[in-house]
Amino acid sequence: MVKTRNITERQIELIEAAGKILTRSGVSGLTVKNLATEMQFSEGALYRHFSSKEQIIMSMLEYLANELDRRYKDALSSISDPKQRFIAVFRNQFRFFIEKPHFAVVVFSDGLMEENTQINEKIMKIMAVKVKHLLPILLDGQSKKIFITDLETDELSHIVLGAIRLLMLKWRASNFEFDLAQRGEQLIQSLLKIICDQNPVSL
Repeated sequence: MVKTRNITERQIELIEAAGKILTRSGVSGLTVKNLATEMQFSEGALYRHFSSKEQIIMSMLEYLANELDRRYKDALSSISDPKQRFIAVFRNQFRFFIEKPHFAVVVFSDGLMEENTQINEKIMKIMAVKVKHLLPILLDGQSKKIFITDLETDELSHIVLGAIRLLMLKWRASNFEFDLAQRGEQLIQSLLKIICDQNPVSL
């Protein structure tokens, strides 16, 4: 589990409100003043919860890492087949971002990782959550000769996550204009064609 400080219910409300601003105006539009206006708070009241724009963004990323970790665990808890687990992880991810596109604005905004070392660390934690759930799936699939074994598991994960990230970047850059569920499903199936062993050994 990603280790983070506790996020209060009020902060979650503020994170959701910040998400509305991000979706409308991007990262540059997210300021303490604009968030206070969105919530009909005074700026002074808002500073009791967040001291800066950077802290708002870090809390959003922290919340996202925990949510993805929880959702992946729930989605995978009743599935044993590696291919179905692979599908479940990414369907779950796409569904989450479709429901909450403002998180895609935060994670996939150009230059954000260079803006602040702590923000960079939070984004890296989100990547670590994905890797934590994906690697055992790939390793299990390789051990059962379902996935190709001529690449190391780490290399396979880089190929998969790189393709997923590119699709998310395109979706973000298009201002969410295309159907992520449909394109995501196409990508999942394409990746399975690439990583599945075409001549599996019967166990």
